[in-house]
Amino acid sequence: MTTSPETTLFPVDPATVAKNLYAEVERLGKAYEMGVKIATGKQRAKVAQTPKEAIWTLNKTTLYHYYPQAPAEKRKRVPLLLVFALINKPYIFDLRPGNSFVEYMVQQGYDVYLVDWGAPGPEDAHLTFDDYALEYLPRAVRRMQMHSGQRDFSMLGWCIGATLAAIYAAMRPDDGLRNLILLTAPIDFSNKGAMGPFPKWLKEEYFNLDAILEQTGNYPGEMIDVGSKLLKPVENLVGNYLRLLDNLDDPKIVESWQAMNTWVSDGVPFAGAAYRQLVVDLYRENRLMNGTWIMRGRPVNLGDIKASLLNIIARQDHIVPPCQSETILDRVSSIDKHQIIMPGGHIGIMAGSGARRGLWPQIDAWLADRSI
Repeated sequence: MTTSPETTLFPVDPATVAKNLYAEVERLGKAYEMGVKIATGKQRAKVAQTPKEAIWTLNKTTLYHYYPQAPAEKRKRVPLLLVFALINKPYIFDLRPGNSFVEYMVQQGYDVYLVDWGAPGPEDAHLTFDDYALEYLPRAVRRMQMHSGQRDFSMLGWCIGATLAAIYAAMRPDDGLRNLILLTAPIDFSNKGAMGPFPKWLKEEYFNLDAILEQTGNYPGEMIDVGSKLLKPVENLVGNYLRLLDNLDDPKIVESWQAMNTWVSDGVPFAGAAYRQLVVDLYRENRLMNGTWIMRGRPVNLGDIKASLLNIIARQDHIVPPCQSETILDRVSSIDKHQIIMPGGHIGIMAGSGARRGLWPQIDAWLADRSI
Protein backbone atom coordinates (compact mmCIF):
# COMPACT_ATOMS: atom_id res chain seq x y z
CA MET A 1 0.00 0.00 0.00
CA THR A 2 1.33 3.39 -0.90
CA THR A 3 0.25 6.88 0.04
CA SER A 4 0.56 10.04 -1.92
CA PRO A 5 2.30 13.09 -0.47
CA GLU A 6 -1.15 14.65 -0.07
CA THR A 7 -2.55 11.85 2.17
CA THR A 8 -1.13 10.14 5.25
CA LEU A 9 -2.47 7.68 7.79
CA PHE A 10 -2.36 10.42 10.49
CA PRO A 11 -2.93 13.76 8.79
CA VAL A 12 -1.77 16.76 10.79
CA ASP A 13 -2.85 20.27 10.00
CA PRO A 14 -0.47 22.72 11.70
CA ALA A 15 -3.08 25.49 11.64
CA THR A 16 -5.67 23.28 13.38
CA VAL A 17 -3.13 22.17 16.00
CA ALA A 18 -2.17 25.76 16.71
CA LYS A 19 -5.82 26.80 16.96
CA ASN A 20 -6.67 23.98 19.37
CA LEU A 21 -3.56 24.65 21.44
CA TYR A 22 -4.42 28.33 21.69
CA ALA A 23 -8.00 27.49 22.76
CA GLU A 24 -6.75 25.12 25.47
CA VAL A 25 -4.24 27.68 26.78
CA GLU A 26 -7.01 30.29 26.84
CA ARG A 27 -9.32 27.89 28.70
CA LEU A 28 -6.66 27.08 31.28
CA GLY A 29 -5.85 30.76 31.67
CA LYS A 30 -9.48 31.64 32.38
CA ALA A 31 -9.78 28.70 34.77
CA TYR A 32 -6.66 29.84 36.63
CA GLU A 33 -7.95 33.40 36.80
CA MET A 34 -11.30 32.21 38.15
CA GLY A 35 -9.58 29.96 40.68
CA VAL A 36 -7.51 32.87 41.98
CA LYS A 37 -10.61 35.06 42.34
CA ILE A 38 -12.44 32.37 44.29
CA ALA A 39 -9.45 31.59 46.51
CA THR A 40 -8.91 35.26 47.35
CA GLY A 41 -12.59 35.99 47.90
CA LYS A 42 -12.74 38.47 45.01
CA GLN A 43 -15.33 36.39 43.16
CA ARG A 44 -18.45 36.07 45.26
CA ALA A 45 -21.91 34.79 44.47
CA LYS A 46 -24.92 37.08 44.36
CA VAL A 47 -27.61 35.47 46.48
CA ALA A 48 -31.11 36.34 47.79
CA GLN A 49 -32.01 38.64 44.89
CA THR A 50 -35.80 38.25 44.75
CA PRO A 51 -37.22 41.70 45.70
CA LYS A 52 -38.60 41.87 49.23
CA GLU A 53 -39.31 44.19 52.15
CA ALA A 54 -38.90 43.78 55.90
CA ILE A 55 -42.30 44.24 57.56
CA TRP A 56 -41.60 43.18 61.18
CA THR A 57 -38.68 42.63 63.54
CA LEU A 58 -38.24 41.27 67.06
CA ASN A 59 -34.76 41.10 68.57
CA LYS A 60 -32.66 39.49 65.78
CA THR A 61 -35.66 38.03 63.92
CA THR A 62 -37.07 39.65 60.78
CA LEU A 63 -40.20 38.88 58.75
CA TYR A 64 -39.86 39.53 55.02
CA HIS A 65 -42.55 39.88 52.39
CA TYR A 66 -41.72 39.25 48.73
CA TYR A 67 -43.27 41.60 46.21
CA PRO A 68 -45.95 39.92 44.05
CA GLN A 69 -44.94 39.21 40.45
CA ALA A 70 -47.96 37.40 39.03
CA PRO A 71 -51.00 39.27 37.64
CA ALA A 72 -53.68 39.95 40.24
CA GLU A 73 -56.10 37.44 38.72
CA LYS A 74 -53.53 34.62 39.10
CA ARG A 75 -52.60 35.26 42.72
CA LYS A 76 -53.44 32.75 45.44
CA ARG A 77 -55.55 33.97 48.34
CA VAL A 78 -53.79 32.05 51.13
CA PRO A 79 -50.29 33.39 51.95
CA LEU A 80 -47.29 31.10 52.39
CA LEU A 81 -44.85 31.48 55.29
CA LEU A 82 -41.37 29.94 54.94
CA VAL A 83 -39.52 28.85 58.10
CA PHE A 84 -35.93 27.65 57.97
CA ALA A 85 -33.70 26.12 60.62
CA LEU A 86 -31.88 27.89 63.44
CA ILE A 87 -28.57 27.15 61.69
CA ASN A 88 -27.36 28.67 58.42
CA LYS A 89 -29.35 31.46 56.81
CA PRO A 90 -32.76 31.19 55.15
CA TYR A 91 -31.70 32.55 51.75
CA ILE A 92 -31.29 28.91 50.72
CA PHE A 93 -34.96 29.40 49.80
CA ASP A 94 -33.82 32.19 47.44
CA LEU A 95 -30.36 31.06 46.40
CA ARG A 96 -29.98 32.76 43.02
CA PRO A 97 -32.12 33.82 40.03
CA GLY A 98 -33.33 30.78 38.14
CA ASN A 99 -32.62 28.54 41.12
CA SER A 100 -34.83 30.14 43.75
CA PHE A 101 -37.85 28.48 45.35
CA VAL A 102 -39.09 31.90 46.44
CA GLU A 103 -38.84 33.27 42.91
CA TYR A 104 -40.66 30.21 41.56
CA MET A 105 -43.52 30.41 44.07
CA VAL A 106 -43.97 34.16 43.64
CA GLN A 107 -44.22 33.61 39.89
CA GLN A 108 -46.91 30.96 40.50
CA GLY A 109 -48.96 33.61 42.27
CA TYR A 110 -48.27 32.86 45.94
CA ASP A 111 -48.03 35.64 48.50
CA VAL A 112 -44.72 34.62 50.07
CA TYR A 113 -43.34 35.58 53.48
CA LEU A 114 -40.12 34.39 55.14
CA VAL A 115 -38.90 34.30 58.75
CA ASP A 116 -35.21 35.10 59.17
CA TRP A 117 -34.15 34.16 62.72
CA GLY A 118 -30.95 36.20 62.45
CA ALA A 119 -27.74 35.42 64.32
CA PRO A 120 -28.08 35.12 68.11
CA GLY A 121 -25.58 37.06 70.18
CA PRO A 122 -24.24 36.19 73.66
CA GLU A 123 -27.31 37.86 75.15
CA ASP A 124 -29.54 35.34 73.34
CA ALA A 125 -28.01 32.15 74.77
CA HIS A 126 -31.16 31.61 76.88
CA LEU A 127 -33.50 31.33 73.87
CA THR A 128 -35.26 27.97 73.55
CA PHE A 129 -37.46 26.14 71.05
CA ASP A 130 -40.33 27.39 73.22
CA ASP A 131 -39.35 30.99 72.50
CA TYR A 132 -38.93 30.51 68.76
CA ALA A 133 -42.06 28.38 68.19
CA LEU A 134 -44.44 29.96 70.71
CA GLU A 135 -43.28 33.58 71.03
CA TYR A 136 -41.46 34.71 67.89
CA LEU A 137 -43.34 32.61 65.33
CA PRO A 138 -46.88 33.49 66.53
CA ARG A 139 -46.01 37.20 66.46
CA ALA A 140 -44.62 36.86 62.93
CA VAL A 141 -47.81 35.04 61.94
CA ARG A 142 -50.01 37.80 63.35
CA ARG A 143 -48.04 40.42 61.44
CA MET A 144 -48.36 38.39 58.24
CA GLN A 145 -52.10 38.03 58.77
CA MET A 146 -52.46 41.78 59.22
CA HIS A 147 -50.26 42.55 56.21
CA SER A 148 -51.96 40.05 53.88
CA GLY A 149 -55.48 40.65 55.13
CA GLN A 150 -56.00 36.89 55.38
CA ARG A 151 -56.46 34.79 58.52
CA ASP A 152 -55.78 31.45 56.84
CA PHE A 153 -52.18 30.74 55.88
CA SER A 154 -49.82 27.97 54.82
CA MET A 155 -46.49 27.23 56.49
CA LEU A 156 -43.48 25.41 55.02
CA GLY A 157 -40.77 24.40 57.49
CA TRP A 158 -37.43 22.96 56.40
CA CYS A 159 -35.11 20.92 58.66
CA ILE A 160 -35.29 22.29 62.21
CA GLY A 161 -37.64 24.88 60.78
CA ALA A 162 -40.00 21.96 60.17
CA THR A 163 -39.65 20.94 63.82
CA LEU A 164 -40.59 24.48 64.86
CA ALA A 165 -43.51 24.47 62.40
CA ALA A 166 -44.76 21.14 63.79
CA ILE A 167 -44.58 22.49 67.35
CA TYR A 168 -46.50 25.60 66.31
CA ALA A 169 -49.12 23.52 64.48
CA ALA A 170 -49.61 21.30 67.53
CA MET A 171 -49.75 24.08 70.10
CA ARG A 172 -51.78 26.59 68.05
CA PRO A 173 -54.05 24.49 65.82
CA ASP A 174 -56.83 27.09 65.72
CA ASP A 175 -54.83 30.21 64.83
CA GLY A 176 -55.38 30.07 61.07
CA LEU A 177 -52.88 27.43 59.93
CA ARG A 178 -54.59 25.80 56.96
CA ASN A 179 -51.75 23.94 55.24
CA LEU A 180 -48.54 22.56 56.77
CA ILE A 181 -45.59 21.43 54.66
CA LEU A 182 -42.78 19.65 56.49
CA LEU A 183 -39.57 19.27 54.52
CA THR A 184 -36.91 16.83 55.84
CA ALA A 185 -38.31 17.24 59.35
CA PRO A 186 -36.30 15.93 62.33
CA ILE A 187 -39.18 14.66 64.49
CA ASP A 188 -38.64 11.02 65.52
CA PHE A 189 -35.27 10.10 67.08
CA SER A 190 -36.16 6.54 68.14
CA ASN A 191 -34.35 4.59 65.41
CA LYS A 192 -30.78 5.33 66.49
CA GLY A 193 -29.34 2.63 64.24
CA ALA A 194 -30.64 4.31 61.09
CA MET A 195 -29.63 7.85 62.01
CA GLY A 196 -25.93 7.70 61.15
CA PRO A 197 -23.20 8.78 63.57
CA PHE A 198 -24.97 11.77 65.16
CA PRO A 199 -26.65 9.81 68.01
CA LYS A 200 -23.32 8.27 68.99
CA TRP A 201 -21.41 11.53 68.71
CA LEU A 202 -23.95 13.24 70.98
CA LYS A 203 -23.90 10.64 73.76
CA GLU A 204 -23.02 12.05 77.17
CA GLU A 205 -19.82 10.01 77.44
CA TYR A 206 -18.50 11.47 74.18
CA PHE A 207 -20.02 14.95 74.10
CA ASN A 208 -19.69 17.22 77.14
CA LEU A 209 -22.48 19.64 76.28
CA ASP A 210 -22.27 21.55 79.57
CA ALA A 211 -18.55 22.23 79.21
CA ILE A 212 -18.94 23.49 75.65
CA LEU A 213 -21.87 25.82 76.34
CA GLU A 214 -20.18 27.09 79.50
CA GLN A 215 -17.32 28.30 77.32
CA THR A 216 -19.25 29.42 74.24
CA GLY A 217 -22.75 30.41 75.42
CA ASN A 218 -24.18 29.67 71.99
CA TYR A 219 -23.07 26.63 70.01
CA PRO A 220 -20.71 27.97 67.29
CA GLY A 221 -21.80 27.73 63.69
CA GLU A 222 -18.33 26.54 62.69
CA MET A 223 -18.72 23.45 64.86
CA ILE A 224 -22.09 22.68 63.29
CA ASP A 225 -20.55 23.03 59.84
CA VAL A 226 -17.67 20.69 60.65
CA GLY A 227 -20.03 18.12 62.16
CA SER A 228 -22.21 18.09 59.05
CA LYS A 229 -19.23 17.80 56.70
CA LEU A 230 -17.76 14.92 58.70
CA LEU A 231 -20.86 12.86 57.90
CA LYS A 232 -19.43 12.55 54.37
CA PRO A 233 -15.84 13.78 54.72
CA VAL A 234 -14.45 12.61 51.37
CA GLU A 235 -17.32 14.08 49.36
CA ASN A 236 -17.56 17.32 51.35
CA LEU A 237 -13.89 18.05 51.90
CA VAL A 238 -12.39 16.67 48.66
CA GLY A 239 -14.98 15.80 46.02
CA ASN A 240 -16.77 19.12 46.26
CA TYR A 241 -13.61 21.06 45.40
CA LEU A 242 -12.48 18.62 42.73
CA ARG A 243 -15.77 19.16 40.89
CA LEU A 244 -15.11 22.90 41.01
CA LEU A 245 -11.54 22.51 39.71
CA ASP A 246 -12.76 20.36 36.84
CA ASN A 247 -15.24 23.05 35.76
CA LEU A 248 -13.51 26.35 36.45
CA ASP A 249 -13.92 27.35 32.81
CA ASP A 250 -17.71 26.89 32.89
CA PRO A 251 -19.29 30.10 34.29
CA LYS A 252 -22.68 28.48 34.95
CA ILE A 253 -21.22 25.65 37.04
CA VAL A 254 -18.92 28.04 38.87
CA GLU A 255 -21.81 30.39 39.67
CA SER A 256 -23.89 27.52 40.99
CA TRP A 257 -21.00 26.19 43.09
CA GLN A 258 -20.25 29.62 44.50
CA ALA A 259 -23.86 30.26 45.49
CA MET A 260 -24.15 26.97 47.36
CA ASN A 261 -20.71 27.32 48.94
CA THR A 262 -21.57 30.87 50.05
CA TRP A 263 -24.63 29.55 51.85
CA VAL A 264 -22.87 26.51 53.36
CA SER A 265 -20.12 28.77 54.74
CA ASP A 266 -22.56 31.37 56.06
CA GLY A 267 -23.51 29.64 59.29
CA VAL A 268 -24.81 31.25 62.46
CA PRO A 269 -24.52 30.21 66.11
CA PHE A 270 -27.23 28.02 67.62
CA ALA A 271 -28.78 29.64 70.71
CA GLY A 272 -27.31 27.73 73.64
CA ALA A 273 -30.53 26.76 75.45
CA ALA A 274 -32.19 25.67 72.19
CA TYR A 275 -29.14 23.61 71.26
CA ARG A 276 -29.32 21.89 74.64
CA GLN A 277 -32.94 20.97 73.86
CA LEU A 278 -31.92 19.63 70.45
CA VAL A 279 -29.29 17.34 71.98
CA VAL A 280 -31.03 16.30 75.21
CA ASP A 281 -34.77 16.52 74.55
CA LEU A 282 -34.70 15.35 70.93
CA TYR A 283 -31.62 13.27 70.10
CA ARG A 284 -31.19 11.64 73.51
CA GLU A 285 -34.74 11.43 74.87
CA ASN A 286 -37.03 11.73 71.80
CA ARG A 287 -39.51 13.82 73.78
CA LEU A 288 -41.38 15.34 70.85
CA MET A 289 -42.39 11.98 69.40
CA ASN A 290 -43.05 10.53 72.87
CA GLY A 291 -45.35 13.42 73.80
CA THR A 292 -43.26 14.29 76.87
CA TRP A 293 -41.83 17.62 75.70
CA ILE A 294 -43.34 20.33 77.91
CA MET A 295 -43.59 23.89 76.60
CA ARG A 296 -45.33 26.73 78.38
CA GLY A 297 -46.65 24.21 80.91
CA ARG A 298 -48.26 21.92 78.31
CA PRO A 299 -47.02 18.83 76.48
CA VAL A 300 -46.45 19.20 72.76
CA ASN A 301 -48.93 16.68 71.34
CA LEU A 302 -48.45 15.96 67.63
CA GLY A 303 -51.96 14.52 67.65
CA ASP A 304 -53.27 18.08 67.96
CA ILE A 305 -52.06 18.91 64.44
CA LYS A 306 -55.10 19.09 62.18
CA ALA A 307 -53.95 21.27 59.26
CA SER A 308 -53.69 19.68 55.82
CA LEU A 309 -50.23 18.08 55.85
CA LEU A 310 -47.64 17.43 53.15
CA ASN A 311 -44.61 15.55 54.50
CA ILE A 312 -41.56 15.58 52.20
CA ILE A 313 -38.64 13.18 52.68
CA ALA A 314 -35.27 13.04 50.90
CA ARG A 315 -34.41 9.39 50.26
CA GLN A 316 -30.61 9.92 50.44
CA ASP A 317 -30.72 12.41 53.33
CA HIS A 318 -27.72 11.79 55.62
CA ILE A 319 -28.47 14.74 57.92
CA VAL A 320 -32.15 13.96 58.61
CA PRO A 321 -32.60 10.32 57.50
CA PRO A 322 -36.10 9.27 56.39
CA CYS A 323 -36.74 7.44 59.68
CA GLN A 324 -36.81 10.79 61.49
CA SER A 325 -39.63 12.14 59.33
CA GLU A 326 -41.85 9.34 58.04
CA THR A 327 -43.63 8.38 61.29
CA ILE A 328 -45.32 11.75 61.92
CA LEU A 329 -48.21 10.87 59.60
CA ASP A 330 -49.29 8.22 62.12
CA ARG A 331 -49.47 10.79 64.93
CA VAL A 332 -51.29 13.80 63.49
CA SER A 333 -55.07 14.23 63.40
CA SER A 334 -55.04 15.73 59.90
CA ILE A 335 -57.63 14.15 57.65
CA ASP A 336 -55.90 15.52 54.55
CA LYS A 337 -52.32 14.21 54.73
CA HIS A 338 -49.85 13.15 52.06
CA GLN A 339 -46.21 12.12 51.86
CA ILE A 340 -43.63 12.54 49.09
CA ILE A 341 -40.31 10.67 49.06
CA MET A 342 -37.89 12.30 46.63
CA PRO A 343 -34.51 11.04 45.41
CA GLY A 344 -31.74 13.31 46.65
CA GLY A 345 -30.21 14.74 49.77
CA HIS A 346 -31.14 17.13 52.56
CA ILE A 347 -30.40 20.31 50.60
CA GLY A 348 -30.32 19.12 47.01
CA ILE A 349 -34.00 18.16 46.72
CA MET A 350 -34.99 21.76 47.41
CA ALA A 351 -32.04 23.84 46.22
CA GLY A 352 -30.30 21.61 43.68
CA SER A 353 -30.31 22.16 39.93
CA GLY A 354 -33.13 19.63 39.45
CA ALA A 355 -35.51 21.06 42.06
CA ARG A 356 -37.31 23.32 39.56
CA ARG A 357 -38.32 20.26 37.54
CA GLY A 358 -38.66 17.88 40.48
CA LEU A 359 -39.92 18.98 43.89
CA TRP A 360 -41.12 22.55 43.33
CA PRO A 361 -43.92 21.65 40.87
CA GLN A 362 -45.11 18.94 43.27
CA ILE A 363 -45.31 21.43 46.13
CA ASP A 364 -47.18 23.85 43.88
CA ALA A 365 -49.57 21.14 42.66
CA TRP A 366 -50.44 20.12 46.23
CA LEU A 367 -50.70 23.65 47.61
CA ALA A 368 -52.48 25.42 44.76
CA ASP A 369 -55.96 23.95 45.31
CA ARG A 370 -55.56 24.45 49.07
CA SER A 371 -54.69 28.15 48.68
CA ILE A 372 -57.87 29.33 46.99
